Amino acid sequence: MNRTLIADVAPNEKQKLQGFVENIRNKRTMAFLVLRDHTGRIQLTVEKEKYPEVAAQVDKLTVESVITAEGMVVENSYVKMGGKEMLPESIRIESIAEPLPISKDAAIDSRLDYRWIDLRSDRNFLIYQAQTVLVAAMRQYLLNKGFIEIHTPKLIGAASESGSEVFELKYFDRKGYLSQSPQFYKQMAMAAGFDRIFEVGPVFRAEKSFTNKHATEFTGFDLEMSYIDSFRDVMAVEAELLQAALAAVQEKCGDKIKEMYGMDVVVPTLPFPEMKLCDVYKELEERYGYTVEDSEKNDLTTDAEHLCARLSMDKFGHEFLFVTDYGPEKRAFYHMRDENGNPLGYDLIWRGTEITTGAQREHRYEPLRRQADEKGLGKDVQFYMDFFRYGCPPHGGFGLGVDRLTMLLLGLSIKEVEFLFRGPNRIEP
Repeated sequence: MNRTLIADVAPNEKQKLQGFVENIRNKRTMAFLVLRDHTGRIQLTVEKEKYPEVAAQVDKLTVESVITAEGMVVENSYVKMGGKEMLPESIRIESIAEPLPISKDAAIDSRLDYRWIDLRSDRNFLIYQAQTVLVAAMRQYLLNKGFIEIHTPKLIGAASESGSEVFELKYFDRKGYLSQSPQFYKQMAMAAGFDRIFEVGPVFRAEKSFTNKHATEFTGFDLEMSYIDSFRDVMAVEAELLQAALAAVQEKCGDKIKEMYGMDVVVPTLPFPEMKLCDVYKELEERYGYTVEDSEKNDLTTDAEHLCARLSMDKFGHEFLFVTDYGPEKRAFYHMRDENGNPLGYDLIWRGTEITTGAQREHRYEPLRRQADEKGLGKDVQFYMDFFRYGCPPHGGFGLGVDRLTMLLLGLSIKEVEFLFRGPNRIEP
């Protein structure tokens, strides 16, 4: 007999169910079990005198043990779980569970020590259901737009993609590093004439950050596209991408997210609002009395970033805000600059958190070499510089953190949404 998922059980049929025993009420003549799989729950009602072998198995069970049960599923209006129950004719114990080492209300770090147990809940399963829909919708949007998917190496030979620290490792007889992003190789694809590419893959950042949004390993969703006229072409694609993704999540998971997390999945309208960095600081001061030293105004402070959620809603009625016109000090050397030396790029803020730094890239060899030298990179990026010596189209792109998007979607911390969180103090389980 093939397994039936609990969500698909039909009354008046013999079926085979498999899952975790969530609750046990073992009476003298009857036993009642609640069986759970990832689709739902069902009551198993055991008639002990009629099925003594089944009763003997029930006596051995503990909460969270895994079983296979076969029997007739019948309708019963007194049963709260969907008005159906199984009358098992056989139960096979697949594994016996020891007493659980954590409770549902344990602190997050204790729960992470036993993450596989912590994940056994509808609430946590919904995280990955929603994330699956989100990523699938973004991927499908790009496929419909003529993008192809590539997979770049995560072992790299140079440690200078950005200002972030990198993880160094021994690579046979020399040093290697874990990739901070696929940036260099995305641009290599542009030089190869691939036109439009994207990648979903791991990203590593050796930053000793202890915030609710930073992790040392996360999943990135990156894209790059050729023959653009402006970084605003990139912004337009990102806005459409996120609109399509959130529309899919709202349709398939919106009600559950509202029920379990109290968060509305808002499908954003187009175009997304846009402000210059200097105007953001001006409005934050005028509207909310927020001020910072002039020396800090070449980038968004954390507090300013948070206030952008309020500013965007108050000024535009929109959850998203593009911020442009950053100074070159905080931007990567490969961002194209205008005639005044200002980078042609942007940050995208959603619900008070930066989710993207995007830009038009510098595709001309000589300006790129000068900008790399200015940042003191030199020989470290020579392999990358070679991509631009033999012709390269104008191009641009951005990267999104899948985990950070999920975190903001559900109103959680990064520790809660990563399947297995990695931070400065955690590399297990």
